Amino acid sequence: MIPAKVLWLGRQKYAAVWHAQKELMTKVRSGEEPDTLILVEHDPVITLGRSAKREHILVSAKSLAREGIELFEVERGGDVTYHGPGQLVGYPILDLKRHGRDLHLLLRNYEEVLLRTLVDFGIQGRRFPGYTGVWVADEKIAAIGVAVEHWITYHGFAFNVAPNLHHFQLIVPCGIADYGVTSLEQILGQAPDLATVRERVIEHFAQVFGVKWTNDGLNGI
Repeated sequence: MIPAKVLWLGRQKYAAVWHAQKELMTKVRSGEEPDTLILVEHDPVITLGRSAKREHILVSAKSLAREGIELFEVERGGDVTYHGPGQLVGYPILDLKRHGRDLHLLLRNYEEVLLRTLVDFGIQGRRFPGYTGVWVADEKIAAIGVAVEHWITYHGFAFNVAPNLHHFQLIVPCGIADYGVTSLEQILGQAPDLATVRERVIEHFAQVFGVKWTNDGLNGI
C-alpha cells in the first residue's frame, strides 16, 4: 500500500485551491509530502481548460457576475466546465512514478472511483465511449480534467451531488452540446449528505489506487 493523505478543505474560492495544488505538487515531487487527495466544494466558478472555446460560454460576463460566477483559465485538458456548491471536487496530487506512467489508466481509475460511489447510492453509472467522465444514461454526472507536470498530477474530477444545474445551462459543459448534465439529487429526488458522499469517494479512491490514508482528512489549507 502506498502512503497517502486526504485533505478536506470545505468550501473555497477556486484560486485559493489552485495555488494550494501548485504548492503541494512541488512538495510531492520532492518527497516532502506523500500523494495527496484534496477534496473541496467551490464557490461558483467557470473554468476554461487548454482547449476551451470562448463561444462555449453562452452568456455575457455581466450575466455571470449577476449569478456570482467567476471565470478562471487553467492548465487542465478539456473545454469549459462549472464548479459550485453542492459539487464534490477532487484534486489528486499523485506521483505517477508510483502508479504507472499511464494517463489513460489514470482517467479510467478516476472514473472507476466515481462509478463505485454511484453503486453505493443504488445508481448504475457508465463510461460513454468517446468521452471522458461518468454518465448516468445519457447525462453526465462527473467531469474529469487533468494536468501532469514531471509526472505529478493535478486538477482532477467534479462529482455532481446537488449543484445548481441551471448554472450548467450557461455553458456548453465540456464542449458537449448533445447531452445533458445530472446530479445525485436529480436522480434520487433528494440530495444525499455531501459528507457521506465524500467518505464513499475517499474509501473507493484508496481501493482503486492502492493507497493507505495516513491522516483523518480534516486538515485545511
